[in-house]
Amino acid sequence: MAQGPQPIEVRKVPIESVSDASGLTRLLDEGVIEADRVVAVIGKTEGNGGVNDYTRIIADRAFREVLVARGSRTDEEVRQIPIVWSGGTDGVLSPHATIFATVPGSSAHPTDEPRVSVGYAMSDTILPEDIGRLPMVEKVAAGVRVAMERAGITDPADVHYVQTKTPLLTLDTINDAKRRGQDVWTEDTLKSMDVSNSTTALGIAVALGEIEMPTQEQIHKDLSLFSSVASCSSGVELDQAQIVVVGNVRGHGGRYRIGHSVMKDGLDADGVWEAIRSAGLELPERPHPSDLGDRVVNVFCKCEADPSGRVRDRRNIMLDDSDVHWHRQIKACVGGVVASVTGDPAVFVSVAAVHQGPSGGGPVIAIVDHG
Repeated sequence: MAQGPQPIEVRKVPIESVSDASGLTRLLDEGVIEADRVVAVIGKTEGNGGVNDYTRIIADRAFREVLVARGSRTDEEVRQIPIVWSGGTDGVLSPHATIFATVPGSSAHPTDEPRVSVGYAMSDTILPEDIGRLPMVEKVAAGVRVAMERAGITDPADVHYVQTKTPLLTLDTINDAKRRGQDVWTEDTLKSMDVSNSTTALGIAVALGEIEMPTQEQIHKDLSLFSSVASCSSGVELDQAQIVVVGNVRGHGGRYRIGHSVMKDGLDADGVWEAIRSAGLELPERPHPSDLGDRVVNVFCKCEADPSGRVRDRRNIMLDDSDVHWHRQIKACVGGVVASVTGDPAVFVSVAAVHQGPSGGGPVIAIVDHG
């Protein structure tokens, strides 16, 4: 890693088909970023968002192939870049990718204001039997601390977004654990997505001092424990926690600032506006999407169906619906709420938010271009 944090360029590009990486190619062609300086990609793909969502793998391959072809890094070096895909663009959500790249200090806007810095890390290997258990919390927390250090962030209060991708359980990995005489937290592979996310979120919260180390009994159960900046996804693509820490540091320059808040429930548009204000954008008391101009690069949030089965004391049927899984319903709902604030349906909304923000709600993060 280069010494000290480097200024960051952040751009969002549309994904026009499952394997489309032309938005990334266009940024390279226009000289906005360099392939060898891309440090992270966080995106939404259009699959089912479930265990067998292969669109994440297709998008991953498409983006990495461009980075190999257009840069000097080897296949192996490009494989180390954290590229986190969340599957499922239900409702109006639109497939897209947010690309983070360093820029030379000489070409960055000099400022002593807080500006975006990014650090990444890979945790130690997460075994199938770790998922839902304290060893995973500890491995994630250790990785977050490494990523913070790489971002040049010393104060946890300056961390506004931790995006992770962790393994979930599949029949293969469950059988592997059994062959080694181990048991797993659940044999329901879709449920393992939720618990992988929630265990990871507790690791983030521990690393940032938001909570003390939880007990085994509290994992996925004690909903009063949460991180306000964690956004955790899981999939079949890896056997480690891939960790991207995004925060602000002063003095290294750049145009972008990040902030966060929480959505208290699936309809909490005020939480989205609060995140945008937290990223340094001054807004009127009752803001409108037209107040944003093109300043908001992207909004990232987590959501879940409220375990009480009610929102604002009105009953809903998401958790009782046997036809359409609640993952898809709440994602479409919150996607609409967030897009109604930003005026742009290409927002990052991910589901399974236990221990990520308050129960029934979730963290919401905004990146603003300060020009």
